[in-house]
Amino acid sequence: MKNIIIGTAGHIDHGKTELIRALTGTDTDRLKEEKERGISIELGFTYFDLPSGRRAGIIDVPGHERFIKNMLAGVAGIDIVILVIAADEGVMPQTKEHLDILNMLNIKKGIVALTKIDLVDDEWLNLVKEDIKEHLKGTFLESSPVIEVSSIKGIGINKLINTIDKLTEEVEERDIKATPRLPIDRVFTISGFGTIVTGTLIEGRIKVGDEVQIFPGNKITRIRSIQVHGNDTDVAYGGQRVAINLAGVKKSDINRGDVVAPVNSMEPTMMLDVKLRLLEDSQRIIENRTRLRLHIGTNEIFCRAVLLDKDMLLPGESCYAQLRLEEKIVAKRKDRFIVRFYSPMVTIGGGEILEPNPNKKKRFDEEAIEELKIKEQGDNKDILEKIVKDNSKDFLNVQELSKLAVMPENQILEIINKLEDRVVKFNLLKDTHIIHKEFYEQLKDEIVNELKKFHKNYPLKSGMLKEEVRSKYLGDVKPKLGDNFINNLIEENIIKQIKENIALKEFEPTFTKKQKDIKEKIEEEYKKARYKPPKKDEVISKLDYDKKEIEHVYEALLDLNILIKAKEGIIFHKEVYEKGIEIVKNFISKNGSITLAEFRDLIGTSRKYAMALLESYDQQKITRRIEDKRILY
Repeated sequence: MKNIIIGTAGHIDHGKTELIRALTGTDTDRLKEEKERGISIELGFTYFDLPSGRRAGIIDVPGHERFIKNMLAGVAGIDIVILVIAADEGVMPQTKEHLDILNMLNIKKGIVALTKIDLVDDEWLNLVKEDIKEHLKGTFLESSPVIEVSSIKGIGINKLINTIDKLTEEVEERDIKATPRLPIDRVFTISGFGTIVTGTLIEGRIKVGDEVQIFPGNKITRIRSIQVHGNDTDVAYGGQRVAINLAGVKKSDINRGDVVAPVNSMEPTMMLDVKLRLLEDSQRIIENRTRLRLHIGTNEIFCRAVLLDKDMLLPGESCYAQLRLEEKIVAKRKDRFIVRFYSPMVTIGGGEILEPNPNKKKRFDEEAIEELKIKEQGDNKDILEKIVKDNSKDFLNVQELSKLAVMPENQILEIINKLEDRVVKFNLLKDTHIIHKEFYEQLKDEIVNELKKFHKNYPLKSGMLKEEVRSKYLGDVKPKLGDNFINNLIEENIIKQIKENIALKEFEPTFTKKQKDIKEKIEEEYKKARYKPPKKDEVISKLDYDKKEIEHVYEALLDLNILIKAKEGIIFHKEVYEKGIEIVKNFISKNGSITLAEFRDLIGTSRKYAMALLESYDQQKITRRIEDKRILY
């Protein structure tokens, strides 16, 4: 069944608490100070059952301007608001401020409760109703019903209940598959139970036994028990008011404004990229680096607004901004927020979070502003693609993307599959790492250009060391991920691997005429010697060329695998070396194994050279030694 949270709003002493008492039979004033002063200071919570059978949680928020931050904590996560206006006073300053706040927070459903109608005559009542109509123009409550009530005499209460019930049908259900988040609005201890936190579960679901983290800190705890509307339950769903008993934490470990969420599911931040809007009737402007009070979820922190596409923000205007925070918080893209002036404390605007974990941005940077437009207007697919694009150099895995996007891992995978032609995936053990196709192509071009330059400078070398390429272009990611990237290029036939080197697929070493002559003579010496190969110095001394030139060609032949270095540094020609493999395989196939002496006699050489070859074959996993014999690997 759909879970509904209702919140009250309105000026001090307009009858919010009395109205809730009339609706539910519960007094939400719970502090001694509240009782004595007759006003709500803290948040009050209760619930009631609607005629349809739905159970609605209801939050009573304070109306006094001094307690506006408590009001803001209360309206975080509500589905329906009841704007309470007393008939004997009409629209008052806090009515207007609360209405502005509700508009900024994008609350979509609401009712106006015109209270204390028993205290005024019809003529005055009609004047107040006209005034209310005027103030609601252009707001989400413009077409909402205005219900006349008297909480003391019970007038209109049933009508209000039925109107609420009907309106709940239009409320969108919360996404229970999303990553659960619980912004904390109260924390207290109960003797024998320990620490309790309460709040509105914004989305997702939590259950008893879940391991959770208190963000933005790193305190990890376990959900010991859950209550919803005063009843114990094993599971709570998005849209419910919940109280959670947390294991092993003290009240002093937790503050209002902290968020309960799965371990490592969110990334604390000191900056937010936002779309910021100033109220049309704001008495203040926002200049670059203006210090503000930021209200988000149940939290209040100080920040400075860095305006990205304007020099100043005038009443009624909006702009892109980066909020530089004075404390760490956690947030999610599309979260709404309110800003109040630092001093005096008045509500001046609000907006929407576009990126909760941004890089530091420069003002009037066209690329950065274009990026924020995408994040403002795009859907989850566009946004995730942008996150992948911005973080491709880090080769993020699905869990890391889930944390940055604040989306469940299964949703990340679904979207990545839809982005198949726009991203490149790398599988590493159980992890899937994702980069953007544009980054892949850019890095591929850089590596290709590096190899072209290398081949030009070293035409006789088979290629550049693979490790050198990986270190230069992929040094900031896990070595195996770097290897996977290079292997992808090999599979695409862009490059090839020769021993420890990589080269462009079409590359072949280029020898000059003199170098070709030297190459042929060196090869001839090793082919002729077969399994009794000469040493390097012996070969060099036989050739009538410049010693450095000979060494240059000699090293190229080793590099190109034309000459193969076996164990003990003994060198054979590739044809001779491979013929030895053929001899070993044929002999073992017929006889089951081969000894060193048998191999020595077969190839007509000494024990030293036969041993060097067999140990090299062992290393290449062609043969395997068992005592004094070798079998095929």
